[in-house]
Amino acid sequence: MRASDSDEARLLRRIAHADLDAFDELYRRTSPWLLMRLRRRCADDGLVAEVLQDTYLTVWRAAGSFATLRPGDDGPLGWLWTIAARRLVDALRRQGRRRETPADVLPTPLAPGADEEALAGAVGDEVGAALADLAPELRAVLRAMVLDGLTVRETAVLLGLPEGTVKSRARRARAALREALS
Repeated sequence: MRASDSDEARLLRRIAHADLDAFDELYRRTSPWLLMRLRRRCADDGLVAEVLQDTYLTVWRAAGSFATLRPGDDGPLGWLWTIAARRLVDALRRQGRRRETPADVLPTPLAPGADEEALAGAVGDEVGAALADLAPELRAVLRAMVLDGLTVRETAVLLGLPEGTVKSRARRARAALREALS
């Protein structure tokens, strides 16, 4: 566990006891990171702001449940991102919104995101290179399903795609990775 993870875990334990100062500190530390991750997955700034607010409201109400996580579970940032990703999917589903711009038409970032670098670093250079060679629409499905831990249905809502398309892209991505690594 990183030092900042243990600091954030302490903040969550304090928040579970209704410590507003701890909540303010957690928000100050994590909201820029969380906002950036949400914006990479949704172009609607209003919806992102709503999801961010809903996420921190959930954190305030459910901070005690973080203490029930086992040591092998995600750390505080993983727990926070899981809440935010699920809230984003819920908001998209609730409002019936689909991305105005298809995922494959969105501008590709010049530099990989921190989550993509973490995935590439965690799995090694060879796998990281294979991931980088995937088509952006296949990477987007893998990112949602692997990094964010979303289901096929949640990924479909998040990316504005039919479930069958998500399944076929996940299958194509796995086949491409298998071929690149053989």
